[in-house]
Amino acid sequence: MRVGFGYDVHALGEGLKLFLGGVEIPSEVGCIAHSDGDVAIHALCDALLGSVAAGDIGKHFPDTSSEFKGIDSKILLERTIDILHKEGYKVVNVDITIALERPKLRPYIDTMRSTLAATMGINDEAVSIKATTTEKLGFTGRSEGIAAYAVALVDELSF
Repeated sequence: MRVGFGYDVHALGEGLKLFLGGVEIPSEVGCIAHSDGDVAIHALCDALLGSVAAGDIGKHFPDTSSEFKGIDSKILLERTIDILHKEGYKVVNVDITIALERPKLRPYIDTMRSTLAATMGINDEAVSIKATTTEKLGFTGRSEGIAAYAVALVDELSF
C-alpha cells in the first residue's frame, strides 16, 4: 500500500463557472484557470500521482498545452487513473478537503462523491469530501481564492 498527498489552489473571478469534484456549483465566482479549474480534482490527481511517484499534474497535463485549455478535469482524473493502473496500483480510498468561504458545499458533497467515485471506478464509500472555511482568514477567507487538499491510499493490483 502507498499514500499520496495533493494540494491545489486557484484564484476566483467574477462571472466564471465553479467546478468542484466534477460538479458545477452555482456561484457568482469561479476559478481562474487553464482547465476548468476544479481544485478538488487537481489536488486528487496530485495525490494519486504522488502515491506512485509519477510526478505531478503539471508534468502530465501542463497548463502550457492547448490540449488542456478548458478541459473537463474529470478527463484528467480518468487519465490519472490510467497512469495508476499502468504502474500496477488501484485506488483504495481518497479524502479531500476544500477550503472556501462561499458558497456552502454541503448540498453538493454527495453528488461530488458519487461523481468522483464513478470517474475512478470505485465505490462512493471510498470517497470522502469535506468543506471548510478559513474563518475569513487569508486569501480563501477574503474570497480571493479556493484551496483543496487530498490524500489517497492505493494498493497493488491483484491479477
